[in-house]
Amino acid sequence: MKRWLMMSLMIIPLLVLSACGGGSDQQGESEDTDNLLAGIKKRGEIRIGTEGTYKPFTFRDEESNELTGYDVEVAEEVAKRMGVKATFVEGPWDAMLTSLSTGRFDIVANQVGINEERKKKFDFSTPYSVSYATIVVHKDNQEIKEIDDVKGKRAAQTPTSNYGKMAEEAEAEIVSYEDMMTAMRDVAAKRVDFSLNDRLAVAEMLQTTDLPLKTVGQPMDPSESAFPVPKGNEDLVEEINQALQEMQADGTLAEISERWFGEDISKP
Repeated sequence: MKRWLMMSLMIIPLLVLSACGGGSDQQGESEDTDNLLAGIKKRGEIRIGTEGTYKPFTFRDEESNELTGYDVEVAEEVAKRMGVKATFVEGPWDAMLTSLSTGRFDIVANQVGINEERKKKFDFSTPYSVSYATIVVHKDNQEIKEIDDVKGKRAAQTPTSNYGKMAEEAEAEIVSYEDMMTAMRDVAAKRVDFSLNDRLAVAEMLQTTDLPLKTVGQPMDPSESAFPVPKGNEDLVEEINQALQEMQADGTLAEISERWFGEDISKP
């Protein structure tokens, strides 16, 4: 009995020391991951959320199946100037910002428009593109000519996008879609009445497909797109902004833009 008691007394301090040591390691690991920029530098990569289905901003090339597009190239160049690898994580738009909040990735490169609601939840880099909304209808549609005509009409939208909010504010009935092309195909099939989307994406879509669609009305709601970052990571925002400022100054941003759109969309 005495022998057992002596062994127990020897083991207890070891367990206490072990527990204290384990707690210290976990705290240190937590401190590393609390600072997002430090975690990115430590990993040597920045994880970037993107759809991969929003041509010409982020999509897979039909021949190579490689991820490409304006947003993809801009994000890759930013990562390069930060001294880290760009690793893209693809997913549906409506889960994109939620996934950013939960840490699935570090930033999003997907034409994320800056608005007051999003600024409450995220910090944003300086904008890297400016575009406008446009209305897309079937080519035979004569009822919708401008935004005032969409009241009560069925709108094919990703609900959490700026364009989905615009259609909702115009009192249209929202029909939910995960990506633009699926929405546009249903407009072409007359399953829905119209869709609001980015004029640049729509122009590229009309040029490269034979869908019976047209745009109506004047371009609306100028929107600046930027990289959203979880709140409290000002140092990461500053480093991204530094890279974007360098790209603007040396002409790299304009060059990427010209290659995709034939114009510089990085400025108003």
